[in-house]
Amino acid sequence: MTADLTGGAALLLVAAPIAAPLLAAGATLLMGWRRSVAVGTVAAATVVLTVGVGTAVWTADGGIVAAGNWLRIDALSGLMLIVIGAVGVIATCSGLGYIADELDAGHTDATGARRYGVLVPLFIAAMVLAVVANNLGLLWAAVEATTIVTAFLVGHRRTKQSLEATWKYVVICSVGIALAYLGTVLVNYAAKHAGITEHGTLDWTQLVAHAGDLDPGVMRLAFALLVLGFGTKAGLMPLHSWLPDAHSQAPAPVSALMSGVLLPVAIYALARYRVIAVASVGAGFVRGLLIAVALASLLLAVGLIIAQRDYKRLLAYSSIEHMAIAAIGVAIGTPLAIAAVLLHIVGHGLGKAVLFCGAGEILAREGTTRIDQVRGLLLRAPMLAGVFAVGLAALLGLPPFSLFVSEIGLIRAGFAAELGWVAAAVLVLLLVVFIAIVAKAAGLLLGTSTAGPTGALRVSTAAPLLAGLGIVAVLGIVDWPLGRLLQAAGTIVGTR
Repeated sequence: MTADLTGGAALLLVAAPIAAPLLAAGATLLMGWRRSVAVGTVAAATVVLTVGVGTAVWTADGGIVAAGNWLRIDALSGLMLIVIGAVGVIATCSGLGYIADELDAGHTDATGARRYGVLVPLFIAAMVLAVVANNLGLLWAAVEATTIVTAFLVGHRRTKQSLEATWKYVVICSVGIALAYLGTVLVNYAAKHAGITEHGTLDWTQLVAHAGDLDPGVMRLAFALLVLGFGTKAGLMPLHSWLPDAHSQAPAPVSALMSGVLLPVAIYALARYRVIAVASVGAGFVRGLLIAVALASLLLAVGLIIAQRDYKRLLAYSSIEHMAIAAIGVAIGTPLAIAAVLLHIVGHGLGKAVLFCGAGEILAREGTTRIDQVRGLLLRAPMLAGVFAVGLAALLGLPPFSLFVSEIGLIRAGFAAELGWVAAAVLVLLLVVFIAIVAKAAGLLLGTSTAGPTGALRVSTAAPLLAGLGIVAVLGIVDWPLGRLLQAAGTIVGTR
């Protein structure tokens, strides 16, 4: 077992992935948006990814990087840093071309470009803070910060539709984050009455160590509020309706960050709370509540995917589907299930980042998000269509991609936990989703079109998209890059 890392080295490792995006935001604020400055945001995302990989090596054998009592990185946090960094690199690379096109087309001006260039790294910094926070109050504050920052990004174009989506996002997510706040306050109340005072009443490590002393009645209400609150940010029912509007109106790179990282950060928060709640109120209540919310969300997503006619909204509803699957894994809660959830988050994050950025390129060329108005893309833009098709294959869980492995792992965990009926329901619904998406994608990619060829995909956009798909494929074939880290992370919040 690796020893814990503390002191100055630990502080540097924990602070670097927060400071790098903040510096990138500051540079854009001072100098305005230009390509040479915006590359700093790509570099900041690379720093997050590098720190995630570095700390993963340290924490895979049980070590912890602790910068005091408020910030720490364990195997679970390290894995989330990898997801934030990897998706961040894809999204920020895509953002270089996106803003350049917006400026050329007159859809934004220098002020709008500067605003975008400041808010994106702030968004990344807030998500990093959420996953390295050892204090649950700080975790809540970081998630709230993502709401504030992304509200301005959703309304980037200042159109009627984007402003409506922004207000819907702000109102619904504010209700959700308020519910999460009430849940956090109740956890704090239960901790105080249990005599947990070392390092503060919201210190996660102390709460886990003394979870059995927390008042079950208070914790039952607290966990229900937390599921509703953080479930809102994850796109789960009943406060899910912000997600398709926000994703369809936000710039494509922002949609990639929201779907690929922001939603999983909310699932991460629920996983952190779950281990406390199980020890306090028992696994039955926790499992039942999460399964009910997740299955309802999955059933809703399936119905809306079938009826969808807009490819960006289709991807948004697919995000609800995948977060519902992840929530089911958290509900099962065994180390195998948690490891499968985390692998699913990695694969979904990368795959959805590729697809949303690809969708942005399709929109820029076709001028529409209607599926029935985009036809024969494979012949007219073979590179873009090929990337989009492979991304869909990864998202649908086809081998050799990692989502195939993660979904098989979740099904195995469900049957092992005597929840075969849940696993069977998930399999049936996934089959329906597969048929629906393939049917819609067939016309978009292979249908007959009278339009001519579109422009070639930029190298700066294509390279990270292809790399992301390659990583998802590799993770589905070999387990050595993440195997030990997934196992270590699974034991942190997983219970047998």
